[in-house]
Amino acid sequence: MSDAARAIAEYWDAAAAAFDDEPDHGLRQEHTRAAWARLLESWMPAGPADVLDVGCGTGSLSLLLAASGHRVTGVDLAPRMVEQAKAKLTAAGFAGRFLVGDAAVPPTGQERYDVLLSRHLLWTLPDPEAALRAWIARLRPGGRLVLVEGRWREAGQNGVPYVTGADSLPWHGGITAEDLAAAVRPLVSGLHIEPLSGDPELWGGPVTDERYALIART
Repeated sequence: MSDAARAIAEYWDAAAAAFDDEPDHGLRQEHTRAAWARLLESWMPAGPADVLDVGCGTGSLSLLLAASGHRVTGVDLAPRMVEQAKAKLTAAGFAGRFLVGDAAVPPTGQERYDVLLSRHLLWTLPDPEAALRAWIARLRPGGRLVLVEGRWREAGQNGVPYVTGADSLPWHGGITAEDLAAAVRPLVSGLHIEPLSGDPELWGGPVTDERYALIART
């Protein structure tokens, strides 16, 4: 593991204990959980699907997918996040596979998936466009790429910057829907954008920055 990757893993490991305190992370409120469940259902194909949740964090979206009958594999660089994701699904009585590894290059070998889901991850990656290409290569023909993204200020804890050098990341602070669509469009057969800023139930309250989902077909 590179020094940069180690610093990133350590940051999210440290954040794991309090990660679910954010309404859209832990989905502890019924109305927030239900709002995300509705969205995920609208993005998934009919019938049980094989879903790769990259940057799965503590597994809240993975749990919703498993509860809907999908077969979920989650990947996260932070071991403590993965531990919580495993425990969360086990406690709820659902199956899921969770792996510690670089979400930009998921350690899943030659496996292919019907859906690849990523939420609020691209801004943390040193080469997000390479990650997009790697993710699309993991999809079966006709598969779906679901990116929940936005454009916001740098994340930090108690005013501490994300990691050293974060301000030099290509998509530091997020990416607009227009710019992400321009990056993804040459790699897929079609895509559409769903604005999400206007639904406070998703975020635990009103937000003023740009948040959206990009859904693409291979």
